[in-house]
Amino acid sequence: MELKYLKGVAELKLDTDKCIGCGMCGVVCPHAVFSISDNKALINDIDLCMECGACSMNCPVSAITVRKGVGCAYAVLMGMFSGNKDGKGPSCGDSGCCG
Repeated sequence: MELKYLKGVAELKLDTDKCIGCGMCGVVCPHAVFSISDNKALINDIDLCMECGACSMNCPVSAITVRKGVGCAYAVLMGMFSGNKDGKGPSCGDSGCCG
């Protein structure tokens, strides 16, 4: 099953001029957003990104930026810590992407 979040909202940027093709982004990304081709990272499908920030935190040349703490990743984490109004666990609200 492929997990997609909110279409067209991920704030993920890849600067291919800075990228050295190390592949670390692909190793740490929990949703296989990245692949490597011709010694450069590529974004396979930006809508798979949950904006967790693992790629940008592990990029040795700062070629990736993502506005972590927004989107579904933030909603799921906050729901795990605080629950939600119906007591059913993490939720993104009315978007329907998480529950």
